[in-house]
Amino acid sequence: MDTPPPPTLHALRRGDLAGARELRLSGTLKEVPPEIFGLANTLELLDLSDCGLTALPDDIGRLKRLRVLFCSGNRFERLPPALGDCPALSQVGFRATGLREVPGEALPPALRWLTLTDNRIAHLPDALGRRPHLQKLMLAGNRLAALPPSLEGAPSLELLRLSANRFDALPAWLTALPRLAWIAWAGNPLDGEPAPARVPQVPWAALALGPCLGEGASGRIHRALWRRPDGEAAVAVKLFKGRMTSDGLPEQEMAACLAAGRHPHLTGALGRIEGHPDGVQGLLMPLIPEGWRVLAGSPSLESCSRDVYAPDLALAPETALRIAAGVARAAAHLHGCGVLHGDLYGHNTLWDGDAGEAVLSDFGAASVLPPGEAGEAWQRIETRAWGILLGELLDLCATEPAGIADWRVLEQACRGADPRARPSMAEVVRTISPLLSLDRHADA
Repeated sequence: MDTPPPPTLHALRRGDLAGARELRLSGTLKEVPPEIFGLANTLELLDLSDCGLTALPDDIGRLKRLRVLFCSGNRFERLPPALGDCPALSQVGFRATGLREVPGEALPPALRWLTLTDNRIAHLPDALGRRPHLQKLMLAGNRLAALPPSLEGAPSLELLRLSANRFDALPAWLTALPRLAWIAWAGNPLDGEPAPARVPQVPWAALALGPCLGEGASGRIHRALWRRPDGEAAVAVKLFKGRMTSDGLPEQEMAACLAAGRHPHLTGALGRIEGHPDGVQGLLMPLIPEGWRVLAGSPSLESCSRDVYAPDLALAPETALRIAAGVARAAAHLHGCGVLHGDLYGHNTLWDGDAGEAVLSDFGAASVLPPGEAGEAWQRIETRAWGILLGELLDLCATEPAGIADWRVLEQACRGADPRARPSMAEVVRTISPLLSLDRHADA
């Protein structure tokens, strides 16, 4: 007995979706339904994830307005060359499809965001660096040992994920890219070991698991009660899912979180969980006070690499600057511990919703810094990420902060096109101390 088509597919075939700008199909498909070409003049987003497809139509370029295509979870060994015929296509997602080959002609001219996470790719075409709008490149979990030299000239590349590949070294020109701000490379042969962390091993039997507080790509966070010899304590428990994320592998996240140690502006680890009945790995973490919230939403399809803030969010100047200072101190501490956060963003910043107390969270993209000048160069890549966050916080101020010109000068110095000229985060922390004092005196 044949399975009836899903409602969306049935509606597409009946012609009920005329004029649609977005189309998401589900269930198993033998082929991409030809009726999609009836939407050629309007369709902008097409989601074919997990549909069991092995090919796309050779004439998919007829979808002249298509901007976003998701094909993750299907079975493609080769990125379809016909994608290069889509003039408006800027975001392409082929995660966990078994990809081995990426032909240069498959890369559309307007490419801005490419996700090829968790595949079998060993080589990328030189054409990749000749896509001037390329801003976000997700390559974790492949078989890459090199990047195409053409990426050295990528003028817009801001976010790069290289974790869990086969790199023995990263090209030196990466640290000279003018806009790169977020990078992850943990889980490659080049990766060093983080400094050993002295944290307790916490038996699973000593924990009483409570409600789920949140869930991310790498795991779930629960409220829990820790029964210690000296009494009980309310804590947070992060249980890892154990699978590849867009940033990398959970074990690298755990190692970085433990190596970071304790800091008032970090959600560090209190201990590693042992003895889970299902063998799940986990960390014991401080419980964030009730009422704290995430500063921003993750980047959208439109914003690509930039966070999305609530439209009604307006911060008092002293609040915005305290958040910025807290994140700066957290980043400087991490760098001093030999760890690059790799995902320094508003959506990874938790704050109290009032005075500006804040902590930096989520070590999913963290990497171990190499020693010496190489490590210092990578630190200045993260300086740009903080400079972007500072600019966003200044833009959210309900009134102009005291000494605004000095803050804007610092923002521009951190975001400068020449990474070598940017200050380190330790220098940023030293710079902001007198600026914060100036703001407090202005309020007095």
